[in-house]
Amino acid sequence: MSQIFHAASRARPMLGALALLLFFLPAAASAAPCGNGPGGFGAWLQRFKGEAVAHGIRASTAASALSGLTYDPNVIHLDRSQHSFKLSFERFYALRVDGALISQGRALMRRHAGLIQRIEKRFGVPGEVVVAIWGLETHYGADTSGRYSILRSLATLAYDCRRSDFFTGQLLDAVRIVDRGDLSAAQLRGGWAGEIGQTQFLPTPYIRYAVDFDGDGRRDLVHSVPDILASTANFLASHGWQRGGSWQPGSANYGVIAEWNKAAVYQRTIAVMASKLSG
Repeated sequence: MSQIFHAASRARPMLGALALLLFFLPAAASAAPCGNGPGGFGAWLQRFKGEAVAHGIRASTAASALSGLTYDPNVIHLDRSQHSFKLSFERFYALRVDGALISQGRALMRRHAGLIQRIEKRFGVPGEVVVAIWGLETHYGADTSGRYSILRSLATLAYDCRRSDFFTGQLLDAVRIVDRGDLSAAQLRGGWAGEIGQTQFLPTPYIRYAVDFDGDGRRDLVHSVPDILASTANFLASHGWQRGGSWQPGSANYGVIAEWNKAAVYQRTIAVMASKLSG
């Protein structure tokens, strides 16, 4: 989803789906004490396994998913290297959207026309909006390199004292994703701050809003286009999207787009790109 800006982690300026929200979402409760530097990480991780079980995660899942994780100093460096986002809308849009992105989005809408119709019927969110988010977040899945182990990254950030409470909640929900069988620990690879899949959900929104739209019994936001697009629509619908309404600035639905990403330039880019996709 729309969440943290991490300029150092991408070759082109991007707002990772769940990236910016790291600065705006409420914190979760944390039991294990935090630390600075790798020295206490192993002991912290052992305590966290017990905390995961206390939160209802199976002991076998906690043990297997968290086994062998090590502290990642590169993730801490990236977290400390974030910069405020100050590009104008015109500059941001020019960097992120071009004719090729629009053309590809229109082609994907034609390819998945039946799926998009079913999603809009169920959730009330137009396909143009969902596809615009898909394109902006990961270039329709092309930019999900899976460079980082999400469990390792989140464990490092949960242990680190800077935002331990927030990331402890994200780590618990990442382990829940494994526990309920949506993705394996090995499949949980993505952004350095825990962004998962083709529209970049952080683990907590993944747990809350991911849906199994292809009917295979799993909510897979990495590989399944039906699950990816339907879950994105479910997020917007769950935040008050008004069926049949405008998504232009000043509308109620534009306010829902702000729930996806807190950056004004990103919100406007989604709205403009969606309008171009419908043209």
